[in-house]
Amino acid sequence: MLESLKKEVCEANLELVREGLVFNTWGNVSGVSRENELVVIKPSGLPYYKMKPRDMVVVDLNGNIVEGEYKPSVDLPIHLKIYNEIEIAGAVIHTHSHYATSWAQARKPIPCLGTTHADYFPGDIPLTEFPRIENYETSTGDVIVNCIKRNGKDYCKAVLVPAHGPFCWGESIEQCLEIAKIVEELARLAYHTFVLSNGNPILLENEALVKHFHRKWGPNAYYGQSK
Repeated sequence: MLESLKKEVCEANLELVREGLVFNTWGNVSGVSRENELVVIKPSGLPYYKMKPRDMVVVDLNGNIVEGEYKPSVDLPIHLKIYNEIEIAGAVIHTHSHYATSWAQARKPIPCLGTTHADYFPGDIPLTEFPRIENYETSTGDVIVNCIKRNGKDYCKAVLVPAHGPFCWGESIEQCLEIAKIVEELARLAYHTFVLSNGNPILLENEALVKHFHRKWGPNAYYGQSK
């Protein structure tokens, strides 16, 4: 069942390793088949070097295991909350990438300090509320979805969970992977900008922020090759 999606999800998890966005068994990728109303997700705690497409776990949108010999990621309720509330979500990625996680541990959003950031996000990469420890994963999903909706799902494709790390979503696994990579690079740039400015960086001027975001993603976008 869903052999192509299992292969794609497995490969995306391994791509996180190649990109240095995960360490040990941390992080997870999932993808959803809207047609079948099924989600494919990384198994819990399985070392990446052992991971094969056949090891991916298939669950329904209520979290019931449909196929797989392993337990799904403990973050499954978070992924399901995003899929059930954000109807255009096709993939979810959680990493513990170094710089983005550092911002999450500092409990600070990643500020928009330059046009590189504005090319992808029309403002800060926001920090969610701190989830309740009771029903922790479910609560984490709640604060993530609330943050996405508050900031607008057309713009907010990544959030930081305080003391935890970044969660990204996209309409496809390919798009979601790109977002996860970009979030880490923007976090790294912001960190070094803070260091060089002695902790007092200048936020990107709003006119430049709007210009750079909309020239790439707006209704009259002209960045890149026309399709």
